[in-house]
Amino acid sequence: MQKSTSNRTTPKGIILLFITAIIWGTSFIAQEVGSKSLGPFTFIGIRTILGMLVLLPFLLIRDRGLKFDKKLLKSGLILGIVFFFAETLQQWAFTYSTSGRIAFITAFYMFIVPIIGVFTGKKYKALTWVSLVMGIVGLFLIVINPEDLGALNPGDGFTLACAVFFAIQIILIDKFTGEGVDGIRLSFMQFLVAGAILMVAMMIFEKPAPSSIIEAVPSLAYSGFMSCGIAYTLQIAGQKHCAPVIASLIMCLESVFAVIAAAIILGQHMSLREACGCIIMLLAIVLSQFANRE
Repeated sequence: MQKSTSNRTTPKGIILLFITAIIWGTSFIAQEVGSKSLGPFTFIGIRTILGMLVLLPFLLIRDRGLKFDKKLLKSGLILGIVFFFAETLQQWAFTYSTSGRIAFITAFYMFIVPIIGVFTGKKYKALTWVSLVMGIVGLFLIVINPEDLGALNPGDGFTLACAVFFAIQIILIDKFTGEGVDGIRLSFMQFLVAGAILMVAMMIFEKPAPSSIIEAVPSLAYSGFMSCGIAYTLQIAGQKHCAPVIASLIMCLESVFAVIAAAIILGQHMSLREACGCIIMLLAIVLSQFANRE
């Protein structure tokens, strides 16, 4: 069995995951715009299939056909199901919330990863837990309205749930690539499984009109080809050269790029309270980076 290379963080892994964060952050805009025309299952389903199609020619040329083994099929099935829940929950959130807000709450997966790691026997420095507390404070300022402490935006709940699934995805990618599963094939299988589930859900629950799909083509194209096809594949490739906790921290920069993109493209602005929460979460990300430096 091939041992994981992710216990040693390299510049290659950092660069690949940094590019991933930029693409994901800007893709939040496409998701928000697309949500105005299409339901969650339809938008995510089509974009996932597009992502799969991006990888198909590469695999056909590189491998001279599609080659699957038992380990790849099992890993792809598990990862695809987790990916389905993570992506669908996040897209549902756009019905109730904005791209910048969703991006920062999604970033909470960086704190969930080490929590899950504790249950697998891993140990972390005290600064990691300090950053976790800071993250909770920042998250509270972003999602809780002080005028009604008992109320949560439904989108915040969906986003927090999706953060849990993204944390599981990060850990599973580290596990599967460490066992020798090819990253590109794994990404393809992830899209294939999730896309199949989403297409079925789309036809049962949403039945989109062709005109709605045509209206969302620009958002689908960017989100499908760039965010899904390229960025998620870069994530798998980058994680092969990055420890899971470090990888989650780097990828959380997507939230920063999302807020910047939302301000520039959509003209969205957070309240002072929400901005303070974002700053605290960003500081927590930086502190965690130092705490987990290898």
